[in-house]
Amino acid sequence: MRSFDYSRATAVGEAVATVAADPAAAFLAGGTTQVDLMKDGVLAPARLVDITRLPLRYVHHGQDAVHVGALTSMEELAADPVVAQRLPVMREALLLGASVQLRNMATMGGNLLQRTRCRYFRDLTCPCNKREPGTGCAALQGVHRMHAVLGTSEHCIATHASDVAVALVALDAVVHVQGPEGERAIPLTDFYLLPREEPNRENVLRHGELITSIEVPLLPANARSVYLKVRDRTSYEFALSSAAVALVVRDGVIREARVGLGGVATVPWRAGGAEDVLRGARAGAEVFQSAAQAAVQGAIPHRDNAFKIELAKRTVVRALQTVSDKAS
Repeated sequence: MRSFDYSRATAVGEAVATVAADPAAAFLAGGTTQVDLMKDGVLAPARLVDITRLPLRYVHHGQDAVHVGALTSMEELAADPVVAQRLPVMREALLLGASVQLRNMATMGGNLLQRTRCRYFRDLTCPCNKREPGTGCAALQGVHRMHAVLGTSEHCIATHASDVAVALVALDAVVHVQGPEGERAIPLTDFYLLPREEPNRENVLRHGELITSIEVPLLPANARSVYLKVRDRTSYEFALSSAAVALVVRDGVIREARVGLGGVATVPWRAGGAEDVLRGARAGAEVFQSAAQAAVQGAIPHRDNAFKIELAKRTVVRALQTVSDKAS
């Protein structure tokens, strides 16, 4: 690990101003991913600004939404009673996303910003457009069983690692940030960038902007939701495929539908096509299969990961059936 300067911020404005003034500076919170990448030499900030003492650790309950401070730990949010009652899909994604030890350290803001787990991104001997734009994507010709089939390009096929971000995308969460030019609110569906001409840019944050909170709309009281994660082993592991699903079903008809996919895309994937199929349809196996097919529309398989398309469809169908059974 390279040497770096360290300072601890006492106010949000101070943290933002310090990082914004130095192109080589970065924020430091839980550090569960950042420190590993620094040890590997993938990241080498010249200055770290510790934000752990900022007043951004809270869960506030509104009438229509939960407001989560960016420094709230994954474990704290999962333990919140309102989250358990009204947002079970998010709670399940949090609990399945990491071990207890990591959930107690990892912050919600940091979770949304975690970098890909692609082995080639973390191996400095391999070309990687995310790490060094223009060098190529080693995964395209290498082993890519864990890689994405949705939202890919010739520049990158790495998956996004977060579980809870999949649920938050399905829930229409909004990220609130503060930067040198002021505050702004960004729908999470607009927050992540596909790996196109600038595959090294993974989100729309500008240098110096800090996530301060996440606004999560509450599901209707009669909604039923689930986060289903399929992985190689039951113990802590990243998803091969996952689905965040929420439905409102009345008289056997699906009135509202939300579907997000994880483990198969370069960003947390909102499956709008699947939602269109579901809304207004009678809940049942046939419509679930049609929704699953719509969810993977446009998927591009590669040599080792073609199985993910069928796996994603089965994951969606199983999640929909689980939610439908709860609602009946």
